Amino acid sequence: MNMKIVFSLIALLIFNYAFTQVITEKEIKTEAKEVTVFLEGAQIHRKQNVNLSKGETILKFINLSPFIDAKSIQVKVSGDITVLSVNHQQNFLDKLVKPQELINLESKLSAIESKIKLENAHLSILKEELIFLRENRVIGGRNQEVNVNTLKEASTFYGSKLSSLILKEIEIDKLLLELYREKQEIDNQIRTMTNKKEISSGEILVKVEAKKDLNASFEITYIVSNASWFPSYDIRAKNVNEPIELVYKANVRQDTKEDWKSVTLKFSSSQPNVSGVSPELKPYYLNYNIQPPTYHGQVNRVTGVVLTSNRDPLPGASVLVSGTTIGVSTDVNGYYSLTIPANATSLTYSFIGFKQRILPISGATINVLLEEDMLALEEVVVSGVASGREGLSKSLQGRAAGVSVSDKNIGINETSSSLQTEQIENQTTVDFEISIPFTVNSDNKSYSVDMAVYQLPAFYEYLCVPKIDRGAFLIANIVDWEKYSLLEGEANVFFEETYVGKTILDVRNSSDTLQISLGRDKSISVNREKTKDLTSRRFIGNRKEEVRNWKTIIRNNKGQKINMVVYEQVPVSTNSEIEVIVQKISSAKHNPENGEIKWEFTLEPAQTKEFEIQYTVRFPRNRNLIVE
Repeated sequence: MNMKIVFSLIALLIFNYAFTQVITEKEIKTEAKEVTVFLEGAQIHRKQNVNLSKGETILKFINLSPFIDAKSIQVKVSGDITVLSVNHQQNFLDKLVKPQELINLESKLSAIESKIKLENAHLSILKEELIFLRENRVIGGRNQEVNVNTLKEASTFYGSKLSSLILKEIEIDKLLLELYREKQEIDNQIRTMTNKKEISSGEILVKVEAKKDLNASFEITYIVSNASWFPSYDIRAKNVNEPIELVYKANVRQDTKEDWKSVTLKFSSSQPNVSGVSPELKPYYLNYNIQPPTYHGQVNRVTGVVLTSNRDPLPGASVLVSGTTIGVSTDVNGYYSLTIPANATSLTYSFIGFKQRILPISGATINVLLEEDMLALEEVVVSGVASGREGLSKSLQGRAAGVSVSDKNIGINETSSSLQTEQIENQTTVDFEISIPFTVNSDNKSYSVDMAVYQLPAFYEYLCVPKIDRGAFLIANIVDWEKYSLLEGEANVFFEETYVGKTILDVRNSSDTLQISLGRDKSISVNREKTKDLTSRRFIGNRKEEVRNWKTIIRNNKGQKINMVVYEQVPVSTNSEIEVIVQKISSAKHNPENGEIKWEFTLEPAQTKEFEIQYTVRFPRNRNLIVE
């Protein structure tokens, strides 16, 4: 009997202890206050005041992005509070709220699909009727005679019924064609807004202990995927006597499943059909059985379409020159067009929920299929911030394995009323802060944000490589460009108030002077031809001698004086048996290491200049040598 009393007391104590250990749970809704967008991914800052009672409380921050990197979560709290634990989880019951426009489109799509199903059923019944009618055209039995009236009635019935069924079939086919077209349009519109998959919402659970009743301020910071930006530029030059106006723009897109409404936006650098990119010469090394360098295979622009494995267009997919920030997003039909810098070798294709692909630049057209990828969330490793060193020690006690706790402070800048863009230069990155509140919706659309406008003093000159391209390219040379913190990117070029095409602003290999190609100028005519009467082949003893002569004629058809640079080349021997003798270069600069010939000069309006190169190649007569 005594043992029963003891067990009853123990059970009562356990029940009371469990009851007293019930922890209050509160759901907290927050708004993003500050967003830093990286070249891939974004860091979100949220801030919220919460009323807390004395004791332990679990705060559940809800309706967050499902694409949170759990390792990046940091929590900062003010007041006499200890952060005991921080966890991240997915809520598969409460789906993220869809925009009303998307709900309406999906409802309309469902109605159209029902109509298509119904019309296909009618069409199937109609085809059965046609088959039945054609299989029962025989009138009467084998030994039964058919009179004229019966035959006439049967013919009338058969013709009328057959005509009715065929016309009905044509009508249904026409309706189905219209329904399928309408369905495709709605599918395309849905793809431009978001991925059609049902995606769970993300939640962050913060367990805290308060010493007393109070109102505490919580700051949560985390990194999400499915957001990115890349730079682009507008380059405007009124004439060759005025500075260049350069508009520095950020092209940002995100499909994190949470809208950024009126946030302080930062951008961080931490990660026409005729090209405006001026050509580059390759060294012409001369040896047996070696072809002269060719240039027809050089790709300056790549176009194509990005599709799913089901051959559906993939709007909003990112296409980047691998290892650079040069990129574009695909349009509603999955189409893209990208200017390619010199020496680029591959392109990187990526999209939310699909496996990334890196493909070599094998031609001017590259079509890509992306395969779907399953969303895998990694183990949660979180930084929690306690109030004070003592609170930090307590929060370390009993923590889950793999959860790190730090007392590092997280600063959040307040929204500024200034209309200017502030540039923050760090050790290895450059950040641009848009001081006015900005909204970027989670719709996978590209938003263009002007970050800065610069007036750049420039020295203008024309560049021509007539061996590759007889076009004269206007080049703007800019000094002290490093202080503008430019990233490589595609640029729209406007010259003399006219759009002239696209070019690449490539700062990766620039020295003290940044060269910007402003495209072709048709007012400069260039002609290059081989002088036949000075080109010869002859034998001298046991050696063969070949002479080549090229003439280049340049005329300035503009109404003003221009500066110009023209590049040519002569071959360079890499074999002691082969001798190259340069005879004429028209006072050009000659680089004997790579054979480059360079003329620098000025041309007055309507003035013409002629330049000539002549070289002789000598080699053993019993050997074959390809001389251009």
